[in-house]
Amino acid sequence: MLPLDGILVVSCEQAVAAPFATRQLAELGARVIKVERPGDGDFARAYDTTVRGLSSHFVWLNRSKESLALDLKADAGAGTDAVLPRLLARADVFVQNFAPGAAERLGLGHEELRARFPRLITCSISGYGPSGPYRDAKAYDLLIQSEAGLVSVTGTPDEPAKSGIPAADIGAGMYAFSGILAALYDRERTGVGTHLEISLFDTLVEWMGFPLQYTAGSGTPPRRAGTSHSAIAPYGTFAVGDGTEVVLGIQNEREWVAFCGVVLQRPGLAADERFRSGSLRVEHRPALHAEIDAVFAHLTGAEVTQRLTEARIAHARRREVAEVLEHPQLAARERWTEVGSPVGPLRTLLPPITLPGRPPRMDPIPEVGEHTAAILRWLEE
Repeated sequence: MLPLDGILVVSCEQAVAAPFATRQLAELGARVIKVERPGDGDFARAYDTTVRGLSSHFVWLNRSKESLALDLKADAGAGTDAVLPRLLARADVFVQNFAPGAAERLGLGHEELRARFPRLITCSISGYGPSGPYRDAKAYDLLIQSEAGLVSVTGTPDEPAKSGIPAADIGAGMYAFSGILAALYDRERTGVGTHLEISLFDTLVEWMGFPLQYTAGSGTPPRRAGTSHSAIAPYGTFAVGDGTEVVLGIQNEREWVAFCGVVLQRPGLAADERFRSGSLRVEHRPALHAEIDAVFAHLTGAEVTQRLTEARIAHARRREVAEVLEHPQLAARERWTEVGSPVGPLRTLLPPITLPGRPPRMDPIPEVGEHTAAILRWLEE
């Protein structure tokens, strides 16, 4: 038995944030009914066709759910025959990421729903929240990353860059997931549900805590430094003679001394006036990198890794995505599995949350409306 067995989640969801939240709930045992538009369904289904004709985003986000095809505008006017209110009367959680005001126009606003269903937990996911001058602004992930300042601190000194993954969507989805878990626990004590408001903008501004505090304290923002760190050096990616790219980070003076003596085999460099403190190493970063590059150019990746391990310096390989698919750590821990789909079994990763002796739910990725008839029969019982 999984922790959320017996919990029913109804989600009017699309794109990334809400589906990411509900997938976590499904894998912990909740029954998740995904409400989709008849025909094309969640528009994330059409983002691309790279997974044997399916969208990579949709495959990632929507396993272990049931798909209910429902015209919400027609259902809102169906009176006692309306499907969604009958579902919500049985539900524990309702999630939606409609455009601002759309839920209220459909009779699905949280105040109306919780008046009718006091034990229901409602969760609204939006771009900027339910009020304020940006309430109705479009909220694509890139736009949120830009407004929250993430783009300004990501990239190289010459060019800012967005995160390569939908950071705002993923963050909002995880806050929705954790908030729902907290609300379910709270309901066990109080007997009543509650409402959660999650915004992509609030999520990413929270994640920008270090740059915001740094800027407020110093008067200047942290500089973009690629894989380097604005306040720590050496820190980042270094090329080795055989083409390997090694990532390392020096966090304190003990590590700096060990790095010079064991890794670079130049112990005298630790006392160089340009590098004898963390702030000086940041100030003289180009010269510091030149010293490191001069040594690494004559070594292999295996040699550098061996020296870093011996010196107890934190390090990693900079891997391409294709290399991660074959990562030895994933293979050793048997993190890969298969999930069903409309095009057959697909290789996928197990979820990060693991419960000893209780495997997560890993049910198939549904077709649009695949479970509509079964859900309607269940409502009639």
